[in-house]
Amino acid sequence: MTKARKKVVVIGAGFGGLQVIKSLANNNQFEVLAIDKKNHHLFQPLLYQVATAVLSPADIAIPTRSITTNYKNVKILYGEVTDIDFQKKEVKFQNNIEKYDYLVIASGAKTSYFGNTNWESKTLGLKNLKDALAIRRQILLSFEQAELIGDYEKAKSLMHYVIIGGGPTGVELAGSIAELSHNIIRKDFRNIDSGMTKVTLIEAGPKLLNAFSDLSSQFTKQKLESRGVEVLTNSPVIDITDSGVVLKDRTIESKTIIWAAGVEGSELAKKITLNKDKANRILVDEFCRSLDYQDVFVIGDAANFSKNLSRPLPGVSPVAMQQGRYVAKFILNLEKNKKTASFQYFDKGIMATIGRTDAVAEFGSIRLKGLFGWLGWLFVHLVYQVGFKNKMSTLISWVWSYLTFRAGSRLIQEEVTDPSVRS
Repeated sequence: MTKARKKVVVIGAGFGGLQVIKSLANNNQFEVLAIDKKNHHLFQPLLYQVATAVLSPADIAIPTRSITTNYKNVKILYGEVTDIDFQKKEVKFQNNIEKYDYLVIASGAKTSYFGNTNWESKTLGLKNLKDALAIRRQILLSFEQAELIGDYEKAKSLMHYVIIGGGPTGVELAGSIAELSHNIIRKDFRNIDSGMTKVTLIEAGPKLLNAFSDLSSQFTKQKLESRGVEVLTNSPVIDITDSGVVLKDRTIESKTIIWAAGVEGSELAKKITLNKDKANRILVDEFCRSLDYQDVFVIGDAANFSKNLSRPLPGVSPVAMQQGRYVAKFILNLEKNKKTASFQYFDKGIMATIGRTDAVAEFGSIRLKGLFGWLGWLFVHLVYQVGFKNKMSTLISWVWSYLTFRAGSRLIQEEVTDPSVRS
């Protein structure tokens, strides 16, 4: 008698979820069902380059179905999970219900405003393609509007871009916007000089790139300032209004405010009844299982993994990928009645790009900066891209931008409304 296949439901096909899927692919012991509210796998570390018109969305995203075409035991469903009944082992989405034997929650994270929900409508976040295209549209439109006004003083707030948050995303956005305005598009306008653009990066803490060494942080600050970026540290935001950002000692006027200061668990993580931390990340044990149910695993940005650690593991792609592979192995071993050692994260280092030919990278005691850091960053990001086509198109776009100081994805797209919503 053939043994019934166990059903593994994976919520989210990001870095972590995709590794679970790949590790269980074509294994006849399992039926794998992936549910995602997006139809593509997104390479999030390069979102800022879509936002600043260097890359197009297709360069950093690939349809999930095309990745799983040859995985005969894998089914992809496009939809948003709305609830989970852990007692009945049921996942609810798009008026459908799917039962599971094992559940892997890899639903990612969303932008956190630390309780200041009214700031969301006054800023732009950067967590998905929709966010990146909204930022790109706003930046490019602001230059067009300034050109129509034709006077820098009158258009000053239009050409002042404020980024809140001095982590890798904030640093990369600040450097890229400065490069776009001061170099790439400077010859394209007649009534304004885009080189007069001002970029301000605001960090509440004492230094940029808090996870990096003081030397890397100081190098980053110097390089950003050499590119014309105003860097403000020890500057917590008091308020954000329609006209700009309020700090302790002044108000910075700007029409484009980008929030890169924090993340929290997804809406799904917030809703479901599992033990969570203050940021709505689900608490897990040393085996990446929820504290509440032994058949529910949580990985990546959705999880708070802090067992035997001084602080939770960071929300970066290597953590999610390693956890995804680990959980798949754990499930395989469970079916074989084999024990699995607790999850151990192998830290491959951290890196952030500042701009053309400049980046910082730290691998244990090895520290790279400047051109060598940038080359290391370039190599790592190409290696981790999913799909040969994406690697080639990204490389071509980067080489073109590097050699010509041009950005090839400067289309201002019309805003798309959901056709299912009727006015």
